[in-house]
Amino acid sequence: MPVYLIFVLVMLIMAFASLEHNLILFFVEIALTMIALAVVLLLTLKFRHYVKNVVTDAITSVENVSQQYLESIKMPCALLGEYGEILLYNALFKELFFKHADAVNENISSYIKDESIESMCISETGVECSFADKKLTVFARKVDNGYMLIVVDNTYYKNIEKEFYNTQKSVALAVFDNIDDFMSDSEEEGTQAMITLENLLSRWSNKHDCLYRKLSDGKYLIIFDEKVLTTQIDKKFRILDKIRQIKVGERFATVSIGIGRNCKTLKESHANAKKALDMALGRGGDQVALLNLGEYEFFGGVSKGVEKTSKVRVRVISQAIRNAIEQCDKVLIMGHKFSDLDCIGSASGIYSTVTKTFSKRAYVVCDVEKSMAKTLIEQLQKQNKDMFINVDRAQSIVSDKTLLIIVDTHSPDFIESPKVYSMCPKVIVVDHHRKMVNFISNTDVFFHEPSASSTSEMVTELISYLGDDGLSKIEAEALLSGIMLDTKNFVINTGVRTFEAAARLRKKGADTVLVRNMFSSSIDTYKDRYKLVSQAQIINNCAICVIDSVVKNSRLLSAQTADELLTIKDVYASFVISQLDQKTVNISARSYGKINVQLLMEKLGGGGHQNMAAVQLTDISVEQAREKLVSIIRLS
Repeated sequence: MPVYLIFVLVMLIMAFASLEHNLILFFVEIALTMIALAVVLLLTLKFRHYVKNVVTDAITSVENVSQQYLESIKMPCALLGEYGEILLYNALFKELFFKHADAVNENISSYIKDESIESMCISETGVECSFADKKLTVFARKVDNGYMLIVVDNTYYKNIEKEFYNTQKSVALAVFDNIDDFMSDSEEEGTQAMITLENLLSRWSNKHDCLYRKLSDGKYLIIFDEKVLTTQIDKKFRILDKIRQIKVGERFATVSIGIGRNCKTLKESHANAKKALDMALGRGGDQVALLNLGEYEFFGGVSKGVEKTSKVRVRVISQAIRNAIEQCDKVLIMGHKFSDLDCIGSASGIYSTVTKTFSKRAYVVCDVEKSMAKTLIEQLQKQNKDMFINVDRAQSIVSDKTLLIIVDTHSPDFIESPKVYSMCPKVIVVDHHRKMVNFISNTDVFFHEPSASSTSEMVTELISYLGDDGLSKIEAEALLSGIMLDTKNFVINTGVRTFEAAARLRKKGADTVLVRNMFSSSIDTYKDRYKLVSQAQIINNCAICVIDSVVKNSRLLSAQTADELLTIKDVYASFVISQLDQKTVNISARSYGKINVQLLMEKLGGGGHQNMAAVQLTDISVEQAREKLVSIIRLS
């Protein structure tokens, strides 16, 4: 009304202003002013009639209530027009929203934002919203020509709920990953590093009002409030970076932390914290693993796994494996799909020990046609043509005493045959890849060492305790080829134990020249590889190249191209995207350690190791796969 009246008044002033200049214009403007005034008066009468009808209908629809009846309702309530304008309200509604002002004819959206009247009417449990510092639940019902609104002020209860959630406790277990290595270098310096770490954890816990206790040397317990835990999650647990600054000589300290979140009791949280800690250690340490309602979340994991110099664990595990082999009637050895040199090499090492040292029947279950180590398989078959069997044959010979040894993978999704795995009563896993959430858990022995360079290195150490006297020259070369493959010819992820294993195999007759020949390729493959390298794009120090058509041996070509891309200056990681078939796209990822490609591939549903990982995507084009990969790289 005020706007319309001001508009008419301005028109009237303009009309009289034009009287001295043009009499005809004056009469025209006066006529237009009168028409405008008539329209304003007509609309005003119509609106008053509309308001009267809405209020009357609304009151009638709620059993002939009056203003006094609205006041008798002990909750804020109001009657609205069909466009959401406020027509009638009680004192509680006024006190809640606009204190001493008058809000008649104002729209309810000025006070209850982000929710429409229609959505409030649909919801039977009310709509949660907020106004100022109030937390409200709003109920609405449709009446003739309008709505009736009832508001429940839940601020007190919502604050109690928030306080309860923020003070919920979560147990964390922390382990000093490389304390043994610090102590082995110098006990005095190791003790000093441990004291520095404990002081850091103690100050950090006091700052965030956490309960901190030392359980033993290098093992700690911390209890968080949910509020503190949420803050640390938002900060990506920066405490890991501070711990990594503790350095003695060339070594820097790392800590693994497992947290059990959203548990009913502290006992349950403690049990989940143990599981999460095992997962963090299995992924190489230097990270936080958080187990929340059965789902894992990881933070950190940027440094390389710490090499374990002690072989006590290997000796203990070898005894457990010895007992399992002695009690079985036959052994099936199985790796991952599309087996490589490390997979076949480690399988051949175990096959040699089982058949020669224990005199047990053994077979390597493998799809030879799809293997990326056909040259090695052909050489091994020359020595023993019955060594490799297909999946169908394996299923037919499984018995109640069959032992299955899985090598170079610990995921049931990647093994050569899930059917054979499910049929075997006893299972042993030997793998070096960083632990995945979906791992084979029902095992008799789970030998997992993420700090090892390769599964072939692990098997070489194992059979040194089980008995490697019968290891032939070709079997030693097979194991050495697996080590050379995963270390890129002893360039990455190598430690003292890696060279010790290689020296042992060399002593068994492994010829490094013959092993190197296993990596050679044809001139056509060589040309294809360098053509792809020339087409690569570099984004954030990551080289990406795409094979946009189905080609023969695409997996092998992808792996070789990814390795070649790492030789380019300032390239820290390489990714090759290839079309395996009409439905499947493969991404091969490689790095020299500065970028953890396992974490990147896990975001796409794959996995692997810090320096070598992959993923297979279905029902997607290579270009779509590239867009997904680029978006993840940019966000990392």
